[in-house]
Amino acid sequence: MATTNARSQRKQLREWSRTSQPPSRGWTGRRTASLPHRSTTGFDESHFNAAQVSNPHLSPMVAIFNNVATLLAALPQTQTNGDSKLGTSDAPQLGDYMGNWGGAVPWGDRTVGNSNQYKDTPNTGQLRRYSFTVGYAKLSPDGVERDMIVINGVFPGPTIEANWGDWIEVTVKNDLDEGTALHWHGLLQRTTPWADGVPGVTQCPIAPGATYVYKFQADLYGTSWWHGHYSGQYSAGAFGPMIIHGPKPFASDVDLGPILLNDWYHRDYISIVKDIVGPDISKVIPAAQPENALINGKNDFNCSYAEPYQKCVENAGLSKFYFKEGRSHMLRLINSGADAVMYFSIDEHEMEVTAIDFVPIIPYKANVVALGVGQRLDVVVNADGKRHNTYWMRSQIALGEGCTGVRHRDSSQALAVVFYDDAPPAAIPTSTPYTYPDPCRDAPISQSEPIFKLTPDRKPATTFEINIGIRQKYEGGLEWTMNDSSFRVNFSDPALLAAHNGRLKFPEEWNLYNTNDSRSTRFVIINNTPSSHPMHIHGHNFFVLATGTTQPWDGKISRPYNPTRRDTQIVGPFGFIVVQIEADNPGVWGFHCHVAWHVSAGMYIQVLEQRSAVMSNLEIPIRFRETCDPWDEWTKTHEVEQIDSGLRMMHIKERSEYYDALVKA
Repeated sequence: MATTNARSQRKQLREWSRTSQPPSRGWTGRRTASLPHRSTTGFDESHFNAAQVSNPHLSPMVAIFNNVATLLAALPQTQTNGDSKLGTSDAPQLGDYMGNWGGAVPWGDRTVGNSNQYKDTPNTGQLRRYSFTVGYAKLSPDGVERDMIVINGVFPGPTIEANWGDWIEVTVKNDLDEGTALHWHGLLQRTTPWADGVPGVTQCPIAPGATYVYKFQADLYGTSWWHGHYSGQYSAGAFGPMIIHGPKPFASDVDLGPILLNDWYHRDYISIVKDIVGPDISKVIPAAQPENALINGKNDFNCSYAEPYQKCVENAGLSKFYFKEGRSHMLRLINSGADAVMYFSIDEHEMEVTAIDFVPIIPYKANVVALGVGQRLDVVVNADGKRHNTYWMRSQIALGEGCTGVRHRDSSQALAVVFYDDAPPAAIPTSTPYTYPDPCRDAPISQSEPIFKLTPDRKPATTFEINIGIRQKYEGGLEWTMNDSSFRVNFSDPALLAAHNGRLKFPEEWNLYNTNDSRSTRFVIINNTPSSHPMHIHGHNFFVLATGTTQPWDGKISRPYNPTRRDTQIVGPFGFIVVQIEADNPGVWGFHCHVAWHVSAGMYIQVLEQRSAVMSNLEIPIRFRETCDPWDEWTKTHEVEQIDSGLRMMHIKERSEYYDALVKA
């Protein structure tokens, strides 16, 4: 049984989550006693049976959206999304692979079932080059004009496309007046740990006016995305899809390409972060709540909700997709949002889920699917509707247990239109929606069985128990903690370089966990807060051994001979997850909540893996000079504002002396 203190803390946090009032000063969120054990299998699967679940939040919103007056966009594409083709009739359909291989395929005889993609990456000899300029733009994705951070002037950003085994080279120019960095979500970065894109961990920020070239291999295949990893920049628009072609578990007739689902904010990210980490706790939850949701960067908005200073145009325009009757269509779903779990569906159509994150699975059928921030699903939809009809595609912000919520309830759903072959271009759908589940949780891990079987170590060499907590800072405001420590980074002293230099002691706020040279590592993540957290690891797919809605874990593993694998898994409120990695990728890898505001407020740890190999990698200091030297020069004349876990004043003397010694040597 829980102690009285533990019970009171849980009650206090639940009450705070409803009223926006803070927990008492000094409460760390760390578990002080075993909590009652009720379940280790995740929440009931009936939550995902759309016929059985009623969502009281949904009914008024559906009535509003089903009364859409017109599909004619009031704003041109250039004003809502720049030159992006996503969500328009000009959006390209994807092929099975890139290039002409003379009847062969780029990855040779490798298939989903016969090849371990973690050990057997092909080398195609191909280099895919991209040029990105990170800059500012004023766009109106949902009709509300706002200042955004975009790549090449478009939103969502350009699609990166490659074959499994290709190398990708992205030249990034920073036209912002602050630093930036880009992360290539889900890729392993084997042999290129400095290209992972995390400032203060695997690089220094790209300085304003500077250019940096990322080069890495497409070492996994499937659907993913790239995004800014400097503070909360990606919530302002700095993200885009990344498609790596590889073996497909099941063929589809049409690949419609990426469908990005995200919550959307009308304020700039800096003001949101300042409210979330600032001293006035009453601003925290309202700041984190989005104003709207988007599908491929588009939706409409009720302008009566806009602030007086905001320029707003209703019926800005919806994304459109085109089905061919009788054919199967692959949809590559990506939650590219900052906070919300998104529930996705197409009215009157059933989906077959064929991959989660970068992992092909034995397919299962669903009417509604859930995606936490950073998660991806490949789904196949058979076009068995009527050829003269249109149907609503929906992406609903989750509003139930563990969720942050939304500023306006009837702006919690994004709509797009699916057109069949002979549907009139302005035909408003009259299709019937499915009912949505409510909680911010994943589907049960029992549903997602990888096709290629892998069995994790039964007795891993290293195990870490990580307790998630939230507490009030002494100067006011809230911060998230992992084992009572809130993460802070020093941009000018990246952890990977420090580890290479042989440093043995690291600042406590770096939250660095050293696995030394062990070959497998297990993490027991215990959530002592009322919020859900999509936990994402860099440099790996992890095995998801167990999930639970209450604590503690009873030691049982779900499908131990072939557990679910992915790179992002939601831990529910006051629940737990148990994940495990094969520690065979030398580097320093982030493991963090992918809610932008939670990681800004400190919910991040670093995992130092195969330390001996990191120390012997002589390319690390050379690569770091490419970002750290320009950053050091810029910070000599510019002060970096310290507002969250990703911003800190710089101390550059120690590293500069090391570089000078290296050059002389």
